[in-house]
Amino acid sequence: MHATVKVQKTWFQEGHTKSYAFRKEQLLTMKKMLTTFEKPILNALKFDMNKSEYEAYASEIAFLKSEIDQHVKQLKTWMQPTKVKTPLTHTGSKNFIRKEPYGTVLVIAPWNYPVQLALAPVIGAIAAGNTVIIKPSELTPTVSWVLKKMIEQYFPPHFIAVIEGDKEVTQELLEQPLDYIFFTGSVPVGKIIMEKASKQLIPVTLELGGKSPTIVNKDANIDLAAKRIVWGKFTNAGQTCIAPDYLYVHHEVKADLIRAMKKYIQQFYGEDPLESEAYTKIVNQSHFERVASYLDSGTVVVGGALDESKHKIAPTILDQVSWEDQVMKDEIFGPVLPVLTYHELDEVIDKINSRPKPLALYYFGENEIEQQRILNSISFGGGCINDTLYHIINPHLPFGGVGESGMGSYHGKRSFDTFTHEKSITKQTTRFDQNFRYPGSQLGMAVLKKFFG
Repeated sequence: MHATVKVQKTWFQEGHTKSYAFRKEQLLTMKKMLTTFEKPILNALKFDMNKSEYEAYASEIAFLKSEIDQHVKQLKTWMQPTKVKTPLTHTGSKNFIRKEPYGTVLVIAPWNYPVQLALAPVIGAIAAGNTVIIKPSELTPTVSWVLKKMIEQYFPPHFIAVIEGDKEVTQELLEQPLDYIFFTGSVPVGKIIMEKASKQLIPVTLELGGKSPTIVNKDANIDLAAKRIVWGKFTNAGQTCIAPDYLYVHHEVKADLIRAMKKYIQQFYGEDPLESEAYTKIVNQSHFERVASYLDSGTVVVGGALDESKHKIAPTILDQVSWEDQVMKDEIFGPVLPVLTYHELDEVIDKINSRPKPLALYYFGENEIEQQRILNSISFGGGCINDTLYHIINPHLPFGGVGESGMGSYHGKRSFDTFTHEKSITKQTTRFDQNFRYPGSQLGMAVLKKFFG
């Protein structure tokens, strides 16, 4: 891997990635690659995670193609230097910001959306003019193999390379003289990434997670809220960093909401979700055991069935849970939804604010004053009013966390900006000179006081 980093850095320094024509060509090549390898990608996702064709295409391939289209459409504009105002002290000069790539970028991808989350940052990195090393997750080995094969077929290793392996490989990669690191994964691993990067002062983006709350107030459209919560929670069997992690529901509508969620679980996944081809499995035995252990918390009111041989856990709703239960201490990252009851919104706001800032928050309710109250009172990465997950699909909205849920953001233009260094330039005139700034100037103090008071 040292040789890969070295050859990429050398090739970058030769200037091959800088032009608009080159960057656009690479984006179009990546879209062609996704089309060519569509079937192998879908088959790999089915094998590693039992993702249905629809879910795999919608959440992985279609997402990436949309992101590429947005970059191709806007790239020339994004690359242009940005002119800024010239103050009186700089009369005669031109001032602007140039957009420059960092160099060689490392993208460390997770297993839950192993294609989308490996390649979405890469789209921004190559649009910004960087070379890229991708480290896929070893927990989805078939997808990792397909990623490596298709990248090797479409891109030379001095531009984009895939390096497979376990955490020891990742540790070794972090020792390399990289120019930027983009990591998606858990909070504990994110802390390790940041510590390693800090030793070389390598800038990082960390897309992490945490316990993302969903709040359902008594004035919510209960049936629609149930439908959208079930979709957002149990897509990918809950293995989504922005999935609703737990539910706070007003005591007056709790029974109606649980009843409606049960209806939609059955509508989406059938009488026996463990047999449904539309329902994803838990990625491996270790995660299966971890998520299954949460069923000991509270009372199962919907679901609870297990199939260890298939690594499947039915969509499950837990009632009678408390903050002392293990399910409320960890990020669940699986198809288990604990339900808490509240009487006043203040108690919900206070409890969420007493915990680490979540990556996402979802609020259901029609009263706009209370909607604004939630938005003004709680810090979180991003979210929705009267929906779940949908904010991540809008390419015009930056996606990222705050506090323990992450730092930095991407998607759309923000992806380009993330992998771009803004170089500030003053182009000074030589037609005249401002003498007040030099030692011995008779007017220096008077001019400074006029400008700055």
